[in-house]
Amino acid sequence: DAEVLYKAMKGLGTDEDAILQLLTARSNAQRQEIKAAYKTLHGNDLVDDLKSELGGKFESLIVALMTPPIMYDVTSLRDSIKGAGTDEKVLIEILASRLPNEHNDDLEEDVTGDTGGNFRRMLVVLLQASRQQGIQEDLIQSDAQALLAAGEQKYGTDEGQFITILGNRSNAHLRRVFDEYRKISGYEIEESIQRETSGTLQEVLLAVVKCARGVPGYFAESLYNAMKGSGTDDQKLIRIMVSRSEVDMMDIRAEFRKRFATSLHKTIQGDTSGDYRKALLLLCGGDDVCQLRGTSVSPSEPNSGQITKT
Repeated sequence: DAEVLYKAMKGLGTDEDAILQLLTARSNAQRQEIKAAYKTLHGNDLVDDLKSELGGKFESLIVALMTPPIMYDVTSLRDSIKGAGTDEKVLIEILASRLPNEHNDDLEEDVTGDTGGNFRRMLVVLLQASRQQGIQEDLIQSDAQALLAAGEQKYGTDEGQFITILGNRSNAHLRRVFDEYRKISGYEIEESIQRETSGTLQEVLLAVVKCARGVPGYFAESLYNAMKGSGTDDQKLIRIMVSRSEVDMMDIRAEFRKRFATSLHKTIQGDTSGDYRKALLLLCGGDDVCQLRGTSVSPSEPNSGQITKT
């Protein structure tokens, strides 16, 4: 693999197709081995060579694929808070959707320095990665009651209760709490959060709720929002396609089709171009749009969201 990449880049011109076909067909762990072999064989850093040969969005995607997952998250978080402004949406997306122990301890100081108020409190809770595991049967009713008392039944809002419960309970537990909350209040939890909170706190609480209801659904919606309208949010598109490619891409595809009556594959085709599009489509896998017509088919492309082992 290292030799294939070297030959694709040496001499005049670059064989972008060989690069994208190979790297999208390998797991991240395999890409790290290829990177080590490349340095041993040629004395160069593979990522540096790729950067010198590629450009634009395609380069950004390939470099992202070459980055270990935890490092990619950390880099994305640090990029979102460096400089004059903070990209809160990146902080929310990553911290609301990752499993416990997927965060880097050193990030807390950076995050707290660039955020404030209840939004910062919620991010700090998520950064602790201390969510309880499983369902606490004895807490379901009391959690639902506490959320109701903190919001709909209170003059003003006790944001701390929302932060504590939504930030510390498992997704499976929260789904049961949301069902109980609907029974005792007559509202979906999302409705109450929209009424009782605002701004970035509201955004992060809603993201946590969406992830509790289903992480693939959350990312299907995020991908749709990244590509709808006149422009495409390529940073978000790359970040999600790379970070979920070995986690739950097939489930995201299924949710995308269910929610938006078209396939993720077809949407990417219409919103991107060139080698960048080719690589994204390989990460996506096959086009399952014919399932909309009631025909159950297996993805037809060789990658189809599964990693090719060597």
